[in-house]
Amino acid sequence: MFNQWIRSLSARLVLASVGALFLSVALLAAVLLFLFKHYPELMLQRAGLMENAEEVLQGLNFDAAGQPVSTSLSEQTSWLFQSMPTELGYRVLDEQGKVLLASAGMRSESEWLTETPAKSLNGIERTEIDGKSFAITTLKVSRGGALFYVQTATSVRFTKVLTDEKVRPAQAIVKAIVFLLFATLMFALALTLTVNRVLRPLRDASCAAAQIGPPNLGTRLLSEGVPSEIRPLIDAFNAALDRLQNGFLAQRQFLGSAAHELQTPLTLIRGQIELQPEIEDKELLFREIDLMARQVRQLLHLAEVSEPQNFSFVRISSVDVARDVLAYLLPKAHSKQVTLRLDAPGTPTTIWADRSALFILLKNILENAINVSTSGAAVTLIIDDVSIQILDEGPGIEAEHLPFLFKRFWRAPDTIHDGAGLGLAICMEIAVAHNWGLTANSSADGTRFMVSL
Repeated sequence: MFNQWIRSLSARLVLASVGALFLSVALLAAVLLFLFKHYPELMLQRAGLMENAEEVLQGLNFDAAGQPVSTSLSEQTSWLFQSMPTELGYRVLDEQGKVLLASAGMRSESEWLTETPAKSLNGIERTEIDGKSFAITTLKVSRGGALFYVQTATSVRFTKVLTDEKVRPAQAIVKAIVFLLFATLMFALALTLTVNRVLRPLRDASCAAAQIGPPNLGTRLLSEGVPSEIRPLIDAFNAALDRLQNGFLAQRQFLGSAAHELQTPLTLIRGQIELQPEIEDKELLFREIDLMARQVRQLLHLAEVSEPQNFSFVRISSVDVARDVLAYLLPKAHSKQVTLRLDAPGTPTTIWADRSALFILLKNILENAINVSTSGAAVTLIIDDVSIQILDEGPGIEAEHLPFLFKRFWRAPDTIHDGAGLGLAICMEIAVAHNWGLTANSSADGTRFMVSL
């Protein structure tokens, strides 16, 4: 039980997350202890100075002439300035640095800082006042076009005493809060990284599943390295593939067997009809028999091209195969008064392919192009180093029909020529077996089929 749990996704998430949490807390504790040990006075001093200066600034009262005459402070702040005049104080200066208002003990006209107030704004400056070390901050206020400066001073000794008496006992609470916030952040980051890493086998399995199709139904997903919670899903998927493969093979076998069994009886039926002179409408019967025989041949082709072992790959000239196809379809094109054209390079290029399969692919597409062409139109076969293209001048294909062109037994609603809807499906099977791309684009000027080699 423990071994199964330790290999599970939940166990990995818990262990990795707790480890990251402990590591982050330890690191943060070390950093905070160092800061509180060496710089507590500085942190407290800056906050107190800025708060006092802001309160003096907000509490300034001005007369009708726009000059500061008094300041309104909170009871606590006023008490601090009055009870410790030698440790805390404030002054209000005009633009020339003259003292206009000051707390008790800070009314001296001597400069607190060597720099002018304008150059010391919003910062913390150290200085000596009456032989004691003070920290000074300066803020600016504008009134009626005139500038005034508020300066607050806190002695370093006062800050140190306050830190020793009040801040250090509260450090534990501050640490706990900061630890919790930082640890939560680190926990979330560690959990995200861990989930991405632990679920990598599942993503790999998903990618592998997406690649499985009719040509490689025998492929199965690997369960090695997959968490125990996901392994039953992989096993169930592989079992479903087994059932799908068995059904697919049975269907394919039936398709081939049925086509073989039907081919001979159709030939015998046609022969019997030819020998019976009393039968009327023989041409209609022959047409139906020929149509059925063509569908049987297409079923045989479909069964053959669906099996990779039926292909014999060699180096062949695509131009030579194209000429054979054009010669084969020339009588059909003449009967419909359609011109067949071949645009090929002077030096034929060779490709790695099954010759008969390429013949069937080109024949099916060209035959469809001839069927949809009107009298006097042309069908062009273009061959270059990277593709084979068939262009017709027919009415084109409706945009909503394009996604269904290569599906088995699908025929456009407005189709007028005979067929079973297998020709282009056979072409797609051949293209897939050769790792070629097969696409169709249509417009009002005709349709273009492209085989990307």
